[in-house]
Amino acid sequence: MTPSFAFVYVALPIIIFCSRILDVTLGTMRIIFVSKGHKRVAPLLGFFEVFVWILVISQIMQHANNIYCYVAYAAGFAMGNFVGMMIEERIAIGIYFVRVITPKNGDDLVAHLNEKGYGATLINGKGKVGQVNLIYSVVSRKSIGKVEQIITDFDPNVFYVIEDVRTAKRGIFPDTRAHLNMFGRHKQEK
Repeated sequence: MTPSFAFVYVALPIIIFCSRILDVTLGTMRIIFVSKGHKRVAPLLGFFEVFVWILVISQIMQHANNIYCYVAYAAGFAMGNFVGMMIEERIAIGIYFVRVITPKNGDDLVAHLNEKGYGATLINGKGKVGQVNLIYSVVSRKSIGKVEQIITDFDPNVFYVIEDVRTAKRGIFPDTRAHLNMFGRHKQEK
């Protein structure tokens, strides 16, 4: 039995578009979990990513003369990247290393960070323009906005750098007991 016109030119491209969003979103999330060292999640996401991809490709090959399927495939890829990045932004997996370099008294910034529950380390240094204070802190991605606000409230013109960290253990991480990863284990040790 030949599929109907409505299925081949309307329903099938919609199915391909939605399936492609799913498989690319899974792929985006898999890459993120691999980069963060989540050895159990990444392979599972990879399995479902490839499974959905094979189903989609088989439908495109069966309907190789249907340009709407190709357009749906490409559009689904683009939208899947967007959806994957939006999901990753919402779950905010990971931790950051924050490095602040200031000519101001860093004791005040360290005290304020400590008061808010963030660990911070102060080191005296010398830069091109003279004595500086270096303040280091490791914070969860979910907290980075609050920490940036604390830093810019301290000095709106301060120089700071935020770097991605793969692993951090035995530091001071506020509210880590409340933020469990997707398997119910603590992300960082306290």
